[in-house]
Amino acid sequence: MEPRTTLVNPVFFSYPSRVTYSSRRFSTAPMMEWTDRHWRVFARGLTKKALLYTEMVTAPALIHGDLERLTAHSPSEYPLALQVGGSDPEQLYQATLLVKDLGFCEVNLNLGCPSDRVQAGCFGAALMADPGRVSECLSAMRAAAGADGPTITAKIRLGINDQNLDDTLPYFMETLNRSHINHAIIHARKAILGGLSPKQNREIPPLNYNLVYQMKKTFPKMEIILNGGLKTLEQCKHELQTVDGVMVGRGAYQTPQMLLRVDREIFDEEPPHKTAFESLMSYRPYVEQALSQGFPLKHLTRHLVGLYHNVPGARQYRRILSERAHLPGADWAVVKDALAAIPDVENL
Repeated sequence: MEPRTTLVNPVFFSYPSRVTYSSRRFSTAPMMEWTDRHWRVFARGLTKKALLYTEMVTAPALIHGDLERLTAHSPSEYPLALQVGGSDPEQLYQATLLVKDLGFCEVNLNLGCPSDRVQAGCFGAALMADPGRVSECLSAMRAAAGADGPTITAKIRLGINDQNLDDTLPYFMETLNRSHINHAIIHARKAILGGLSPKQNREIPPLNYNLVYQMKKTFPKMEIILNGGLKTLEQCKHELQTVDGVMVGRGAYQTPQMLLRVDREIFDEEPPHKTAFESLMSYRPYVEQALSQGFPLKHLTRHLVGLYHNVPGARQYRRILSERAHLPGADWAVVKDALAAIPDVENL
């Protein structure tokens, strides 16, 4: 993996202490190596209302690493939530203290990731086997955030391994409730630890939306966000009849034009731009600034590959981006040539 470059711009480090946010009806999932700051700037050209999440950052990394680089973002990305990973209450307390005044409206504790690396650190989905520790972690984060700091939330699975979900999930939710966590994102699958890869854990354990619905009935005052298996905006709108919000991962990343419909169809507001082309043009100044500071084009355009999904010329558009963005000296002309492969692109 190539080292990451930090995009230097003083405005990125002049954050308001906190940006409040009133609605989580639609959010994008935190995804490692995908939802980086470049993608988030691009996404903001498509939706101004969706809540965006960062990639997960571990508490030890925030404490001992390059905090400025790990949390760098543009205020144009707001509303923005930071996802953290960890299992030590003191470390999570310190990490939350460090980020509480950096503009994030929410700090989310990862209790759902099933990867081997995360399990080795005894956090992510593995923590669902230890509700007591989870309560300590969340209480520490709330104490660090304070009454005026970012909202503390949790992203969980239905459970892990051979747990009896009808028993363990309500107990775990009650743990969140006792910890004064009022917002929970539930990935509607069990996590199988030690037997399935992260990709398999997104596909093999069956979805169980009914169990999520039951948690909303059991904990009516808790804001319940449904995650897992949501691929279309039509699905999202259907689920919003039952739950408080939806979180979409790969569906939004791989077919970004979904986000262009979110503001109008979920929030009843006009989107920032009328077409995908206009949205992409709004991303151009950011790309050119990043190129001037040493970022390779491929880091900035890999998020654009799915923008023209399933339209004439899409294959050629993707091919040009994939084959030319990595070349030395590649610049916006590559994007321009890729767009030329899409007939009537300015109206799409």
